[in-house]
Amino acid sequence: MSDPIQAFGDVVKMARTDPRHIAGIGEQATPAAGPEGSFGNLLLGALGSVNDSQLKSMGLTQQMVTNPDSVNVHDVTIALAEANLSLSMTKAIVDRALAAYREIINVR
Repeated sequence: MSDPIQAFGDVVKMARTDPRHIAGIGEQATPAAGPEGSFGNLLLGALGSVNDSQLKSMGLTQQMVTNPDSVNVHDVTIALAEANLSLSMTKAIVDRALAAYREIINVR
């Protein structure tokens, strides 16, 4: 927050603390380069995360069947719920993307 002494009327001198923020007068903005790099990599990472949660829940379920004392039932239930939620969200996003694509195709 700014010091009230620095404020003059409706003008407050602001400092840019993060290079990803909009550049001030005479400064060049640097593009934000994330670790993903592109939309395709971001999408693959998200789908990989969904797959990992499915594999984790499957592994815990198999471990519960083969060696019930080695795993907590609550952990298995939570893993199954997370996998179900991530798969449901992915399905909803894919359905919405396909509906948007079909609508764009019908516009022409």
